[in-house]
Amino acid sequence: MKLLYVAPRYHTNQMDIMKGLTESGHEVRFISHYAALIEDYSCVTPIVLGYSPLYRLIDFLYVKVIHRKDPEAIVFKIQHGFPPLGKLKRLICEFAPDLVILRERSVYSMAAYLVCRKKGYPCILYNQNPLWSEPPKTDPAHRLVAKLTPALRMTPVMGLKKPGTVVRKNDYFVPFVVNPRRAPKERTYFADGRIHILCIGKYEIRKHHLMLLRAVRRLKEKYKLKVTLVGEATNRFQKEYCGQVKDYVASHHMEDMITVKTNVARRDMEREYLSADLYVIPSTLEMASVSQLEAMSYSLPVIVSDTNGTACYVEDGVTGFWFQDCDEADFQDRLDQMLSDRERMKRMGAAGYQALSEKYNYRCYFETIMGMRERILQEKYET
Repeated sequence: MKLLYVAPRYHTNQMDIMKGLTESGHEVRFISHYAALIEDYSCVTPIVLGYSPLYRLIDFLYVKVIHRKDPEAIVFKIQHGFPPLGKLKRLICEFAPDLVILRERSVYSMAAYLVCRKKGYPCILYNQNPLWSEPPKTDPAHRLVAKLTPALRMTPVMGLKKPGTVVRKNDYFVPFVVNPRRAPKERTYFADGRIHILCIGKYEIRKHHLMLLRAVRRLKEKYKLKVTLVGEATNRFQKEYCGQVKDYVASHHMEDMITVKTNVARRDMEREYLSADLYVIPSTLEMASVSQLEAMSYSLPVIVSDTNGTACYVEDGVTGFWFQDCDEADFQDRLDQMLSDRERMKRMGAAGYQALSEKYNYRCYFETIMGMRERILQEKYET
């Protein structure tokens, strides 16, 4: 089977999927818009195709000139960047894939989809919008986008079943794939007598690193704690915020218990997980976080916001705790509750490891996308 992926970048949440595909004998090609600073090409090396010369000019004007003070401007290219069409078409047609996975309803994906549709290559849309979502919009613009992107969609985000939400007939829940890394009996906890809290995330305001540090500051007399923050700080906005985090640590004399790390290589992340006892994601507006599944793969309990797209992977009170999004008091209460019982922490870590091993594996992923491909081919045959 030949599988083609087209996505903005080769994200870490693809690694175990790529490993499963290649080890099962499938041929994989991954086309990315751009390369990030921290990526692991041990299974698949992506083709970084980039953007057309015209779009690069547009992006420069939009990001560097018009919106130079807006930290969100740098993601403009993910939705609106368009590829060098000739190169994209050649790469797709030379590979002649049996299945194509396109990330996001973006201009890039539309271009790839039009090439694939003309050649008859079956395509699936992948994004992280919740499975339970509002009914599709029917205005002309949304109908046009729907026609220019695959009909079948998969998402690793379940979302919340609530009034006004539905599961559309063409949508599938396909969980993240994260292989088990370290069983509870194969690792140690509380190695130096302290509880080691790990938090991984880009240095951005919405990640709420400072909320975590404030909670730790208030609890440090009650518990022996160590905190490690690991995150990307590559653009100027991330570097500025990382500076604020470091300033907070220094101004409150917490250097002996708080470590701030930036741009840690993927190959070094195992050491961070193995030295931790608890994984915390205090962020808001988090569509999905594969790092919490990685933490579970190392038998760590998890604390996560109830609006986090991957909160569905954490069973509240069993494999970790949920806290109310942006509620600092509730976050501190849940952290306090977790820290108060070390044996429960280990039980939660073990339960998370077991859940991940049983539910979020490559076999389930592959069987689902093959079923989706079969449906596409069947519907094409019937028409």
